[in-house]
Amino acid sequence: MSDTKHIENTSSNEFERQPVPNSKLKSWKSFLGMYAGEHAAGTEFMIGPLFLTAGVSAFDLIIGLLLGNFLAVLSWRFLTAKIAVENRLTLYYQLEKICGEKLVTGYNFANGILFCFLAGSMITVSATAVGVPFDMPMPKLTDTMPNGITWVVIVLIIGAVISIIAARGYDTVSKAANWMSPIIVVAFIACGIVALKQLNVSSFSDFWNIWGEGSEPFPGQIKYTFWHVVLWSWFCNGAMHIGMSDLSVFRFAKKASSGWTTAAGMYVGHYMAWIAAALLYAVYLKSPEALTFLSNGEAPPVAPGPLAHNAIGLFGIIAVILAGWTTANPTIYRAGLAFQAIIPKVSTFWVTIIAGTVATIAGLFPAFAMKLLGFVALYGFILSPFGAIIVFEHFLHKKAGIIKNYAEATNSNFNKSVLLAWAISFGLFYFISIKFDVFLSFVTLPTWVLCGILFLVFSRYFQRKKT
Repeated sequence: MSDTKHIENTSSNEFERQPVPNSKLKSWKSFLGMYAGEHAAGTEFMIGPLFLTAGVSAFDLIIGLLLGNFLAVLSWRFLTAKIAVENRLTLYYQLEKICGEKLVTGYNFANGILFCFLAGSMITVSATAVGVPFDMPMPKLTDTMPNGITWVVIVLIIGAVISIIAARGYDTVSKAANWMSPIIVVAFIACGIVALKQLNVSSFSDFWNIWGEGSEPFPGQIKYTFWHVVLWSWFCNGAMHIGMSDLSVFRFAKKASSGWTTAAGMYVGHYMAWIAAALLYAVYLKSPEALTFLSNGEAPPVAPGPLAHNAIGLFGIIAVILAGWTTANPTIYRAGLAFQAIIPKVSTFWVTIIAGTVATIAGLFPAFAMKLLGFVALYGFILSPFGAIIVFEHFLHKKAGIIKNYAEATNSNFNKSVLLAWAISFGLFYFISIKFDVFLSFVTLPTWVLCGILFLVFSRYFQRKKT
């Protein structure tokens, strides 16, 4: 789930407003390790257990994740990677060519704020690990506010450290993250193996029965069916693939076939790691403490630190801290870059400190982490339609009879076709989601398609009207 993009980051300030030259292209091997490591991160410690709180069945989880993650890989391969190698431009520059500078400013602001909230949830994850030696009360699934002074102090310290490191530069951060990623993957595997032993699993049927036919969702959670799992796992990274954020990564690929390497991230992180984390929570649910919560009609807390500590001791605490750190740190850095595009006169250091401050404040409120399934669905829903603008223009601009890269071609800083297409599609389906209580991941694809179609219609109309 991480938004870290090592290949893009190592080339920071290079080729940001021009196509990547052939001499800088990278083979598929460069992408394989990156995706494997970066999608087994802090978010995975939260997402796995949250599936259990949603009452999923074994079939819905295991088969649903297989299908949903495969659809995500296809999206990266045949949309993101294909367009990236044909244009070799960053998402931001590609959008600027189509939308104009003013609209891209709005996109950057939304992107930066959402990055801060995601980083905040990862600070929360790390705080649950740091709090274990201090016997800190862990936040509950239903908590929205800080639950004590110890929590506040730990979050503020973690947030300050992460923000300062991110603000001081990315080279060291990215190298450290690459060293930490294998440790985190090993920790997930170890947690899964230990949890299986603690659950007395000796056969595949025992493993299957951990989820069985599913259950009623915990208090305050919604019930996840097969299609909830499929569509959520497809679109949890929607901003990256159908939203085209990873154009910035795959512009360095020699061939579009490098898009297949995202399978390493999906099946190491979004399959193995999610299930391993779910197993940790399954162990906890059998404990007297969890049974007390359930008997009182309350949802047992999802706190990655204690869960991992219970399985693999001190290594578990370290792994959770590292996992949260390796996600939050570059995410804050990314948010800083998005904000700097809006306020270019402010130095990278200070915009990153601003982003880190916002993320730390968000981390004080456990709701962002405890409602991570819903937040990530919203994140993809908001940003994905912008990718439809790029996709539909790239493949259909000739058939639609519209000018490609219209803002650049006409020296415009505001393409109203983009704003109208996004606002109508977003507004319509968000209203449907709220009014009829439809899960956001169910309407992400219709929103994306409608946005692309409306963009072509409006572009054709306004461009002809102008001529």
